Amino acid sequence: MDGKSIAILGAALCMIFCGAGSCLGLFKAGAAAAGVIAENPKKFTKVFVLAVLPATQGIYGFVIAIIKNNSAKVLAAGCAASLGWPIFGACLALGITGFVSGIYQGKSSAASIYGIAKNDAMFGRLIIFPAMIETYAILSFVIAIMLG
Repeated sequence: MDGKSIAILGAALCMIFCGAGSCLGLFKAGAAAAGVIAENPKKFTKVFVLAVLPATQGIYGFVIAIIKNNSAKVLAAGCAASLGWPIFGACLALGITGFVSGIYQGKSSAASIYGIAKNDAMFGRLIIFPAMIETYAILSFVIAIMLG
């Protein structure tokens, strides 16, 4: 494989991993949200905010895949593999972080949603827990932009 192919593969893997992590996290948070809203529809707004938090990892993966794909297009076909590896590495770093953080942010969001079911006045405090997981996705997103 040449450098251009390696870079494009990295961009694709980033999108796949980040998207999969978001899907799994959204499933967990969405299932919790559906249960709480079924019991008390007035809690929809607070529950919705927590339920969609894991979607951001998929967005980060999408943005990086586009940015790095554009970087790969600059590389000439048949260029040295060493030119594609930095892009691949930057994409894979976000892909792995996005996958793991998407899943665990969904679990943390679900737990916070269950907390809102008991006491919706705790929303401001409960959103902190899944937001802390988001911090690491953001850090990885910034590094992916800077590298490669």
